[in-house]
Amino acid sequence: MYQALYRKYRPHDFKSVVGQDAIVKTLKNSIINQNFTHAYMFYGPRGTGKTTISKIFARSINCLNNKDGEACGKCESCKSSFYKECIDIIEIDAASNNGVDEIRELKNKINLVPNELKYKVYIIDEVHMLSLGAFNALLKTLEEPPEHAIFILATTDPQKVPETVISRCQCFSFKRISNEVIKKQLEMICKKEKIDIEKNVLTNISEMSNGGLRDALGMLDKMISYTNEKITMSDFEEVNDIVSKEEIENLLIDIFDAKIDEVLRKIDLFDKNGKNLTQIVNQLLNYSRNAIVDYYLNKSQIPFPINTLQEFTNILNEKIIDIRKSASSKIYIEMLLLKFINDYILTNSNNKTTNVVQNTENVDKKENIRVKIEEKEAGKQSNDDITAPKNNKGKTNISNDSKKILNLDEIITVRINNVLAKANKKYKIEEEEKFKILNDYTFDNKIGYLVCALLDSKICVASDEIVLISYEYDNAVEQNLIQIEKLTDVYNKLTNSNKKLAIISDSKWSKVKDEYIINIKNNYKYEIKDEPTMIFEESPNNDIINNAMDLFGDIVEVE
Repeated sequence: MYQALYRKYRPHDFKSVVGQDAIVKTLKNSIINQNFTHAYMFYGPRGTGKTTISKIFARSINCLNNKDGEACGKCESCKSSFYKECIDIIEIDAASNNGVDEIRELKNKINLVPNELKYKVYIIDEVHMLSLGAFNALLKTLEEPPEHAIFILATTDPQKVPETVISRCQCFSFKRISNEVIKKQLEMICKKEKIDIEKNVLTNISEMSNGGLRDALGMLDKMISYTNEKITMSDFEEVNDIVSKEEIENLLIDIFDAKIDEVLRKIDLFDKNGKNLTQIVNQLLNYSRNAIVDYYLNKSQIPFPINTLQEFTNILNEKIIDIRKSASSKIYIEMLLLKFINDYILTNSNNKTTNVVQNTENVDKKENIRVKIEEKEAGKQSNDDITAPKNNKGKTNISNDSKKILNLDEIITVRINNVLAKANKKYKIEEEEKFKILNDYTFDNKIGYLVCALLDSKICVASDEIVLISYEYDNAVEQNLIQIEKLTDVYNKLTNSNKKLAIISDSKWSKVKDEYIINIKNNYKYEIKDEPTMIFEESPNNDIINNAMDLFGDIVEVE
């Protein structure tokens, strides 16, 4: 008879356990030092090793030749404890034995000394399923058990266990196993079982298992049963009623393009093809989340406004439980997507249309600005270009993406000082109103990514010359400092301003603000400082590099 993979590869010793290193180390040390307690509670998500580690621990504390906290597997106690019929290791399923009578029967037998082993170990699985009366019956036993008895309570829902019970146990929180660890374990099993499978299938299994190794092995078992040939990604999608990454990308594009007919058609098609719509929403959620993380961590560009994508991800995350509980997941998903499109996509689009109808000059202005920025990026200068912002020395700051500003930290420090010296609430309100203009340009093919970068920030303080903006994450600050001249140029042209930008993190702004308040209370007066001239790092002048750039353009990387 075929044995399920999760049973075949269930660990029998601590060294075979994966993903719970801290718990394993603690339990092994307690065995080595002989200071284990009479009651434990293991809690955490399903399939993370609670019952498995309970059994390993029960065997190890009873081993006669224990070595480094591991059972030897050879002594009489080990031979006895490895058999299912061992009467000194009692496993109780609280889901089906949750009454007072069962616990009272346990109490009557607990005083009997172990038959073969040193300790009698009671493993109560899904302990949260016990009734209140059963918990009360167990309470006294947990408080004053006989010396030969050890209790291990396992649960996926510790909130349902009375605090009086929890307080009498040494508690261990089992974490979800990481996708990398699960994938590595699956690869090892596939190699041993000689299973021919695509690597991206294992990646998707580890992601869908949600941190549970048992669930991952169950999915792998299902894939093995599905086909005798090489297991492919299309097989995985078919078995699990999900769609391909390309289909998820196309659906997301249709949502952000406000193609309501296409969105509804695809949802209906997925449903007719027997796809799991809740799982498709999960795919959308994971795809959006990964895109946002890549944007902030890896500075990758995305085809959607980052703030709108974040809002979309938050909505899906908040509503996923409601989708699962709804009478019709299809209707719920359709209405949810329609509401998002109407509230976040079409509203912005309608605002743009209204602005164009009311003032056609805005269209010309937007196109004019776009052309000027394109020309500037190409190294050209149009005759009617808007004057670039100037520094205190009267010199024009010219954006140069190929050169790094070496003294940027010094410049930002001076700007922060100067904006605080002339800060006024009315200037901040004015700039916040100007920021609203930026919403009309988020979908511009050329400058949309810069506009979105500005909209991701928040205005801290402003003066008649400088606007101080902040970002939540340090990597966002670093990324936008690199392109501060382009951001300044776009901001001034779109808002018809002549301001300088200073960029810091939210945490740094909090410190600057606190320091400012203390200084004002102490009658300290901020003095305007001269801003230093920008010092650029010289670009390499190499004929070979220049020729390569002329020939291949952006794909050439110069180190």
